[in-house]
Amino acid sequence: MKKILGTSLLLLSLAVFGQVKEDSVQFSKISTEILNNGKGYTELKDLTKNIGHRLSGSEAYEKSVKWAEQKLKDAGADKVWLQEVMIPVWERGKESLQIKTSSGSWKGLKMLSLGNSEGTGGKDVSGEIIMVKSMEEYEKLPAEKVKDKIIFFNYPFNQSFVETFRGYGDASKYRTTAASLTAKKGGKFAIIRSLSSAFDDVPHTGAMRYEDKVNKIPAVAIGNTTADELETLLKTQKITAKLNSNCGMKGEKLSHSVIGEITGKKDKSVIVVGGHLDSWDVGEGAHDDGAGIVQSIEVLRTFKKLGIKNNHTIRVVCFANEENGVKGGIQYGKTAKENNEKHLFALESDAGGFTPRGISLEMDDDKRSQIKGWSGLFFPYGVYNFEGKYSGTDIYPLHDMGVPTAELVPDSQRYFDIHHTEEDTFEKVNRRELLLGAVAMTQIIYMIDKNW
Repeated sequence: MKKILGTSLLLLSLAVFGQVKEDSVQFSKISTEILNNGKGYTELKDLTKNIGHRLSGSEAYEKSVKWAEQKLKDAGADKVWLQEVMIPVWERGKESLQIKTSSGSWKGLKMLSLGNSEGTGGKDVSGEIIMVKSMEEYEKLPAEKVKDKIIFFNYPFNQSFVETFRGYGDASKYRTTAASLTAKKGGKFAIIRSLSSAFDDVPHTGAMRYEDKVNKIPAVAIGNTTADELETLLKTQKITAKLNSNCGMKGEKLSHSVIGEITGKKDKSVIVVGGHLDSWDVGEGAHDDGAGIVQSIEVLRTFKKLGIKNNHTIRVVCFANEENGVKGGIQYGKTAKENNEKHLFALESDAGGFTPRGISLEMDDDKRSQIKGWSGLFFPYGVYNFEGKYSGTDIYPLHDMGVPTAELVPDSQRYFDIHHTEEDTFEKVNRRELLLGAVAMTQIIYMIDKNW
């Protein structure tokens, strides 16, 4: 009996070792192929330089839909189609923000209206600035002190968080709620300090939202340097601000997410990998989220190039309208449910094209443990962090349907220097870092496809 048991354990160990060795060899093939022959970097240059920023509803976004459709065909997708999505249309238009002291002249400030904000209708709106440095400080202000004033929410990005997404999450409530909070007490418009980890004067835009039954007043962002200078001025004197902006919502229009897939050889169960095709209307949308789009297409291309016989359908989704509505992600989840499609897993890349450090796993403990058990395979590629429990915005509708979801975790230290700004350009992306992200994504999709 002991001899039989010992032989069984030996055979099991050899099988496990052989399996690990086989996966390790495949990981190496994936990495070698992408780092040497990957097209993601050149495709990102094409997207950013020939189309540029791609706000939902814009002509540029519609060009990017045709671009993504062709790139998925070029990558070898068996099937490519456009999924109809009704998206909100927001336009920025001409805008300016000026300040002056009681004895000075008007001085222009660098600024950006927040996404989805209403403007001033092209008219000047002015008033005295009242600065607060926290929500708690604002809540203590009586309505009569806020009425007809401009509220400046001067809350700095918390530099203490090593994981910068925590700093972003901490500060984001000021961007989303400043306008409605100000309007409730009768203020004219809101100014926020940008959600920026950088010590520069670049303003960051990003989505805000209005509460129901609250007056829709404007909200704008200024960079860190301007915010510091304004704070210094306000300590000694009265400052008046004047805003003139033409931004606002322009209804809805029909647009599309772009989807391509390679059909499963075993069954039609779906594994999703994707990013969002839209971006804000400043910069080039390179890290956010052109990087995620080209990395996802790279996954499909690599499966085809290496002749990997995928068991399940590998589907790339280039989601529409993540930035100011998430309508693409919502529609994808709705359609998947209506079609009774079985989804095994969904992975999104929407945290920049920097060096990959890990994969965040939003799923039950058994599946988390299984994936973490593969960590030794990923370690030689610098991917080691599997502790996160969140996933991408576009795939939350799938997560809510019970699908295990995940997100690529790149190094985040530079991301919020350029996030939602004119600085998010192709030149800020490193080829090897971008392609290493595609390597990690292809490797995890390979393991999921093989083992689930």
